[in-house]
Amino acid sequence: MILVRELCKTFTLHNQGGAVIPVMDGANLQVERGECVGLTGPSGAGKSTLMRLIHGNYLAASGEIRVAGHAVTGASAREILALRRAHLGYVSQFLRVIPRVPTLGVVAEPLLQLGVERETAEARAAALLARLNIPERLWSLSPTTFSGGEQQRVNIARGFVHAYPVLLLDEPTASLDGANREVVLQLIEEAKARGAAILGIFHDEAARARVCDRLVDVTGFTPGLA
Repeated sequence: MILVRELCKTFTLHNQGGAVIPVMDGANLQVERGECVGLTGPSGAGKSTLMRLIHGNYLAASGEIRVAGHAVTGASAREILALRRAHLGYVSQFLRVIPRVPTLGVVAEPLLQLGVERETAEARAAALLARLNIPERLWSLSPTTFSGGEQQRVNIARGFVHAYPVLLLDEPTASLDGANREVVLQLIEEAKARGAAILGIFHDEAARARVCDRLVDVTGFTPGLA
């Protein structure tokens, strides 16, 4: 479901005379259906960079990325958007939404974009918000006014509202109390059970031990650290 082959990435520092900095060299990774793989390595080793490359936020210098059978490397912006809409979910650490859109609409949006009827989409969104302990009185408000923990839970609900075949999770249990952390771990386990391929960054070692089938140390992909 996720295939990374001989992936390389560089950054060009235009404010420093166009210096080219290699940040990833020869990365190889595969995540199968129903498997959760955790990325490990010290800060700055390239965990988030690899996730952003797979999500199509960064362009690879060379190599191949395929998600659910679809090419990410070389894909057009329209193709990347279509891939994200139907196949590739991403729970980042930060919620980015349009101000004034109510929380229920923020969570339901991925289903609405797929053509799901509004009533069905909002019912699914409401069920997840309730499960993640977001009070119903907040559903009509914009999540931009919420606390960090509340925004994290809205982000998780949005990421799990559609049964994405592939999920990228960046610290999904960060900033959560014990009860909500347990809900998130259950959602991950349920996604695995339905066959989703999951790649994540988990600094929560207990969570990582519970949901990850194996770990991949990205220092082997990073020039100067390998």
